[in-house]
Amino acid sequence: MQLMGKTTILAAVLACGACASMDNDPVVTTPPPVGTTGTSSTTMPEPTEPAQVNSNRRGEIPVVQEIDVRLQQPLSSKTATVEQRFETTTAVDLMEGDRVLVPAGSVVRGVVRSVDDADRVDRAGRLTLGFDQIVVNGREYAIRGMATQVFESKGIRDEAATVGTAGGVGAIVGGIIGGLKGALIGAIVGSGGVIAATEGKDIELPAGAIVRVRLDSPVQIR
Repeated sequence: MQLMGKTTILAAVLACGACASMDNDPVVTTPPPVGTTGTSSTTMPEPTEPAQVNSNRRGEIPVVQEIDVRLQQPLSSKTATVEQRFETTTAVDLMEGDRVLVPAGSVVRGVVRSVDDADRVDRAGRLTLGFDQIVVNGREYAIRGMATQVFESKGIRDEAATVGTAGGVGAIVGGIIGGLKGALIGAIVGSGGVIAATEGKDIELPAGAIVRVRLDSPVQIR
């Protein structure tokens, strides 16, 4: 009986030790999966705060830097033409540390590289947009960029939304957007920046839609 009592006590001690070990183990969390471009599950931070440039070279916007821009006019695969020019404006300040490198409201110009309407048999509308120029503080710079994501805007915030941003006035001019509704319904961005419609429809990008642009070449801002 005495041996059984000791055995029971030992088992209880070991069990408590195991529980303590489990309590002390670090909690491992798995980050949520990134949404697929063009689906309603895609999420991104609201572009209402300044973004930081990802470069070690002063004044440089590096390759693969992404910039959120806001369409100034609608684009449609039904009416757009190849080489048609369009304009966008940057949604937020692009910062280099505590210095504004590209103010919100800076013009980013683009061109329709290719277009297919939805009138063809079993083909949905498609638009390929290229971005080739940015204007920073009145100076033009050549760029090479393409669309990677397209989002709907909830509209323009009032001036209070610019409090705390480095370029308050520029942010107002650029139209700080009031968050995002999510990926543009009925649109998906494929390889090469092709924005395609779903279900055999034309692709319709309304004025105010946010296009996320990835730079394919560095830009030195002076």
